[in-house]
Amino acid sequence: MPSVFVQGRPVDAYPRHAPEAGNGTVRRVTEVGEEVLHKSSRECTEFGPDLAALIDDMFVTMYVAEGAGLAANQVGVDLALFVYDCPDDDGVRHVGHIVNPVLDEQGPAGRVLLDETEGCLSVPGAAMRVPRPDRAVVRGFDKDGAPLVIEGTGYFARCLAHETDHVDGRVYLDRLSGRERRRALRQVEDNREEVLARRAARQAQLT
Repeated sequence: MPSVFVQGRPVDAYPRHAPEAGNGTVRRVTEVGEEVLHKSSRECTEFGPDLAALIDDMFVTMYVAEGAGLAANQVGVDLALFVYDCPDDDGVRHVGHIVNPVLDEQGPAGRVLLDETEGCLSVPGAAMRVPRPDRAVVRGFDKDGAPLVIEGTGYFARCLAHETDHVDGRVYLDRLSGRERRRALRQVEDNREEVLARRAARQAQLT
């Protein structure tokens, strides 16, 4: 089985970081409570160099923040789009972007929920258990407007569901009970400064 899939297609070899990151500029990651994170993102209708440049910026920002995925509203841009570089539970690496993503609805029949720990670059320093289906299918387009279908299992399925939530204006805290949400926000209070300092140091190394 191939060890890397790019845009849903197997490749023989791939660098440590997506090549797009080499063209990008690091942007500030928005944090929970900022309006852009809590509303549905605007559908992307223009495909071209501006969109490609945003994707470049999102890749390098994701790597600096040590994330597995990043949505456009996490860099303050109100567009339906996310990038990812994420392994699945079999160790296969998945890299790519998807514009105007829509997550396939799954009925309860045959659906398996995995209750595992989840974090978010926009909720710095917190990690909580969130139930997610063990399989996800996301449909959308690539940066040139060509139709795209991305499928994932395990941890990569979690990533696809998490990032599609962002596009729909939800953060994973919205899936927690009030008590668990407060616990997560206390984790942010305790750990945020350390996380942001680590990102700043990593940015100095990568750029």
